[in-house]
Amino acid sequence: MRQSEFRQAVSDEFGVAYGRVVTGDLVIAELADRTAEVALREGVPARQVWLALCRASGVPESRWHGVGLPAPRS
Repeated sequence: MRQSEFRQAVSDEFGVAYGRVVTGDLVIAELADRTAEVALREGVPARQVWLALCRASGVPESRWHGVGLPAPRS
């Protein structure tokens, strides 16, 4: 997942404004107590950040592949 796909998935799932809040303010234990923005800036792969964000915010597993994005290949 590219960062642009991450941003689109966040926007699709949470909306533009709330997506900025979630990625900038929600501290995620799975990301070593970092926000999604900090984790991305520090080089954590976007896919890993997206999945951690989904788990932390209660996104149903059926949407973890990102709203509007093709399902990942198995």
